[in-house]
Amino acid sequence: MMMMFQMRWRTILPQHCVLLVICLLINLEAVPIDIDKTKVQGEPHVEGAKIETPDTGLYYDEYLKQVIDVLETDKHFREKLQTADIEEIKSGKLSKELDLVSHHVRTRLDELKRQEVARLRMLIKAKMDSFQDTGIDHQALLKQFEHLNHQNPDTFESKDLDMLIKAATSDLENYDKTRHDEFKKYEMMKEHERREYLKTLNEEKRREEESKYEEMKKKHGDHPKINHPGSKDQLKEVWEESDGLDPNDFNPKTFFKLHDVNNDGFLDEQELEALFTKELEKVYDPKNEEDDMVEMEEERLRMREHVMNEIDVNKDRLVTLHEFLKATEKKEFLEPDSWETLDQQQVFTEEELKEFETHILQQENELLKKAEDLQQQKEELQKQHDQLQAQKQELQQVVQQMEQRRLQQGSPLSGPAGELQFQPPVEHQVGNAQNHLAGDQPLPPGHIPVQEAAAGSDHVQIHP
Repeated sequence: MMMMFQMRWRTILPQHCVLLVICLLINLEAVPIDIDKTKVQGEPHVEGAKIETPDTGLYYDEYLKQVIDVLETDKHFREKLQTADIEEIKSGKLSKELDLVSHHVRTRLDELKRQEVARLRMLIKAKMDSFQDTGIDHQALLKQFEHLNHQNPDTFESKDLDMLIKAATSDLENYDKTRHDEFKKYEMMKEHERREYLKTLNEEKRREEESKYEEMKKKHGDHPKINHPGSKDQLKEVWEESDGLDPNDFNPKTFFKLHDVNNDGFLDEQELEALFTKELEKVYDPKNEEDDMVEMEEERLRMREHVMNEIDVNKDRLVTLHEFLKATEKKEFLEPDSWETLDQQQVFTEEELKEFETHILQQENELLKKAEDLQQQKEELQKQHDQLQAQKQELQQVVQQMEQRRLQQGSPLSGPAGELQFQPPVEHQVGNAQNHLAGDQPLPPGHIPVQEAAAGSDHVQIHP
């Protein structure tokens, strides 16, 4: 999206994070309506220039960006957005303005929705195919996606815009919490695997591993002092080491503008997180075995959340110059408390670990049960296969025995097509010869009547 949506929506609905959608998506060239934000004086913005925006992490991120890009092109919708308030967005009144946008905008939105529905159906089919399911009810399964109206897959209506705003708002609000939960599970799994490994060792090896583990923890904790995120000492260190400026000339206003990378008048979450790189490098080194890079990203997230809680007064997840300068006047900025890193905190309790291990055990039992069922099915299929093979061999033996009996009894062999070829007996051949005589039919050369052959058998040789 463009800058207008970013500033406008975030200013209008700070308490509900509707503008958070825009925070991560777009940069428009409009003047924000928040008086504090209009005071920010940045460098001139290049007309038509678009700044690459980070991915929100939402599975419908691209669809969200495209919808806002299209809506931003409609003049009427832009004007309504400028005068919208919190209640209008919460009640869905703003979404109803979609009925008044231009025809080409609606046509483009219809096309985007059809593409998104098709994409979701492909995802559903791929997932179902992996389980070898058939008869997929796409319409029923589309209900699980809350960012569009699945009852009308062909056109983009006001309900679609309302659902998209609410879904993105809710998902982004819970994004950080989800990351924390995933990190806790990651840490518990590490500890679970470590303890399970120790159970496989003898007493001596177990003591060695425990000693090595404690040594690694101590080595990881032996690092330079960590400055409190967002404090003067921390920002001055960035000013000196990253910006290459004299620490004696530190100026908060200049610092803000230097690190407002996209020059939109705000420090967003990504720009804030970039400020903590120097502090994190004191604790984490990818070359060190004792340093976990997953933990480093969790530490970065904690630092950003802390600074946002301290500085972001209106909770719109953006830091204005006014908010930033106000924070530099606080006592916490000049005399902050010490910062506790993750290695100084307890990420999970023993009770949580036991509950996690119980859950893992249940999953393992379920997998074992499925494996046993599959093994039984395999054995049953193998048994059926063996029975069919035995029947086939029996039939083959019967056929061979019948063929041998025919050979022993002088029966003619089978023809090229498998049919039996019977030859008439000798008497039948003699009768045929007599019939030829009775009918005055000429005999082939070399043949004589049977009677003559009998009468002169002592003197005549029969030639074939």
